[in-house]
Amino acid sequence: MDNDPKHTSKVVAKWLKDNKVKVLEWPSQSPDLNPFEHFWVELKKRVRARRPTNLTQLHQLCQEEWARIHPTYYGKLVEGYLKHLTQVKQFKGNDTKYYLSICQLLTHWECGERNKS
Repeated sequence: MDNDPKHTSKVVAKWLKDNKVKVLEWPSQSPDLNPFEHFWVELKKRVRARRPTNLTQLHQLCQEEWARIHPTYYGKLVEGYLKHLTQVKQFKGNDTKYYLSICQLLTHWECGERNKS
């Protein structure tokens, strides 16, 4: 939950409330503080390399590539959290090297949209 509009929509807010899910307050648009952002970049990279041509194929390739990412990868993401947290503190909340490397892997539009917030 990073205050992204898709996570803060009325439908999502209602579902979370109805299901009594507690969420942490989180700085908006902060990939530096979310270890799982690395996972999304890796998944996108793998799926793009396979060049899906339609939504059905995209869905199938996402599932296949998700299953191929070894569970130890998630552990490494969490292990790196302290390093990213230290960088965020050092850069006083501004973009860190981690954020910039994410932008290099994502499309120009995605990074441009993040920078507008």
